[in-house]
Amino acid sequence: MMLGMSEPTFTVVHVILSLIGIATGLVVLGGMFGSHPLPGWTAVFLATTVLTSVTGFQFPRDHLMPSHVVGIISLLLLAIAIVALYGRRLARAWRWIYVGCAAAALYLNVFILVVQSFQKLPALAQLAPTQSEPPFVVAQLVVLVIFAALGIAAAIKFRPAVL
Repeated sequence: MMLGMSEPTFTVVHVILSLIGIATGLVVLGGMFGSHPLPGWTAVFLATTVLTSVTGFQFPRDHLMPSHVVGIISLLLLAIAIVALYGRRLARAWRWIYVGCAAAALYLNVFILVVQSFQKLPALAQLAPTQSEPPFVVAQLVVLVIFAALGIAAAIKFRPAVL
């Protein structure tokens, strides 16, 4: 456990980081449609989303879980997004690489939010107790389609001034 916190406290911190990452990620994604890089919002989005993935590895587990795989993929996407934004300054292809990686990392955070919602909220858990039932599959498919469309549109529209 991180910083000697109890597991319930650590879980609350992890969830808060995740929700901040999702909220700020939506703001950043929205800014992309107007070619506004929103540096402060972006820094918070990237930092909290990285911390969400990193803290996810701190929960006690005895084997590799699907959430760990999602966390690894998210961290790889975030590393590329950070290099594209801060290292390559969105030059040439790095602009759409940044947008794609940032949107994909945000999607993965929302993907896990949907998974957790179906696990923890009784009404949703009843609809899809094994997470293989149609309500869960449809919910995840809708989220995927929305984020794919938003990511593609953002990549087309995001043309900020040289950073």
